[in-house]
Amino acid sequence: MSGLLDLINSPMGKQLVSGVAGQTGQPEGKTADVLSMAMPLLMGAMKKNASTPGGAQGLMDALSSKHDGGILDDLGGLFGGGVDQNVMDDGAGILGHILGSKQPQVENALSRKSGIDAGTVSQILKIAAPIILGYLGKQTRQQNVSSPEGLNGLLGGLMGGGKTAAKQQSLVEAFLDSDGDGSVIDDLAGLALGGGQNKGGLGGMLGGLFGK
Repeated sequence: MSGLLDLINSPMGKQLVSGVAGQTGQPEGKTADVLSMAMPLLMGAMKKNASTPGGAQGLMDALSSKHDGGILDDLGGLFGGGVDQNVMDDGAGILGHILGSKQPQVENALSRKSGIDAGTVSQILKIAAPIILGYLGKQTRQQNVSSPEGLNGLLGGLMGGGKTAAKQQSLVEAFLDSDGDGSVIDDLAGLALGGGQNKGGLGGMLGGLFGK
């Protein structure tokens, strides 16, 4: 899943982790854990949403207007004086749209896995959601994606492409369609971060990524 791994390992990813940690008062390592587990879940939820013509068109419209990637141009400014309430409200709207009634289940599962309380996890997701959409918006422009099919292909590519993306997507959908205990998140994070290469567990690999 090089797309997401590249993102979280990039200067932008590190700035995101640092900014979100500062906003929520959480250690960067734990914040990175939550983000690395949440990103494949949110991407998968967006892909599930985009599997219907209406959902795909709605996402395309958002990516070509409000979420065109502009938010990424000044992450320092975004986090500089505390994240603006408009961004948090935007994030809450995105999460409500892609996760629906499963949002508390997602937040509770991430809370159990990370050891961060669910309220703070919710805050982290609200900040991350507009940034992930901005990243998608930028990718759609760079790759000239203009159709729902192209958007689905882009999301699949970010989720590793081919069998990896298909397995990832089936895990996400199983999780969103069930009342599971969140064990799926271990599998998601393992796929997202390279699976078997990660001997020290998720935190160990992220510790390496973020220079901890």
